[in-house]
Amino acid sequence: MDKIPNNRAWFLILPVFLLVAFSALIPLMAVVNYSVQDSFGGGVWIFVGDEWFRDVLTDSRLHDALLRQLAFSSLVLIIQIPLGVLIALAMPARGWAVPVCLILLALPLLVPFNVVGTIWQLFARVDIGLLGNTLSDLGIEFNYTDDPLHAWITVVLMDVWHWTPLVVLLCYSGLRAIPPAFYQAARIDGASRSAIFWYIELPKLRGVLTIAVLLRFMDSFMIFTEPFVVTGGGPGNATNFLSIVLTNWAIERRDLGPAAAFSIIYFLLVLLICWMFYTAITRIGQSDKR
Repeated sequence: MDKIPNNRAWFLILPVFLLVAFSALIPLMAVVNYSVQDSFGGGVWIFVGDEWFRDVLTDSRLHDALLRQLAFSSLVLIIQIPLGVLIALAMPARGWAVPVCLILLALPLLVPFNVVGTIWQLFARVDIGLLGNTLSDLGIEFNYTDDPLHAWITVVLMDVWHWTPLVVLLCYSGLRAIPPAFYQAARIDGASRSAIFWYIELPKLRGVLTIAVLLRFMDSFMIFTEPFVVTGGGPGNATNFLSIVLTNWAIERRDLGPAAAFSIIYFLLVLLICWMFYTAITRIGQSDKR
């Protein structure tokens, strides 16, 4: 006897759809509305079509900020993904040290973004900061408020400290999910440690590495609070990333139309690059299986 499908369970997720519509779709439609109109005050709005989008796309400040953002995201990915894998491989597989390591790794992830910026702002100061003062005592000039290179080093180190533990936790969970039979077979065949990594562990980590790359790219590409607290986008425009430029347009200059168009382009750009990442990684995985 065929069972009659019961779809009433879908009503259980109806509150989730309503919440998403209220918290995401409605604000998004408001931004779209601002992006195609111009305000002259007094509640007077005029439809301008794609004028703001054309202005934003031809703005050199957007191009410069985009290049800085891509450079920053690429740099932190190049550092954090291999570093996270190495730390996960070095962590103990069992015993009392496992929870200790996991707790210590999780601590930076629990720190709020603005507190992370404040910590590193004080840590890198030349006069009272442990990092800046130590380098100064060693005869190394380090001032992230005046030197663009030093500002970049500070922001990158801050992001590596804050988010590498996420990559480590993902990779560690992936390593612990590998069945012991694979390691037993490798030991019987006399495989070296490097061979085990390249032919057993790394292929099994492809799924979690895909998640790690996508999460870290999205987070780094939309970073705002930490560099804003530490450098404010300076010195000059050295750390003036896309999110900081967008905030200046929307809040300080009150250019709601260009800022709305900017935010939509920003949103679509993040989706496009994430899709490219995901497609490339999945195709590599499919080619390896063949």
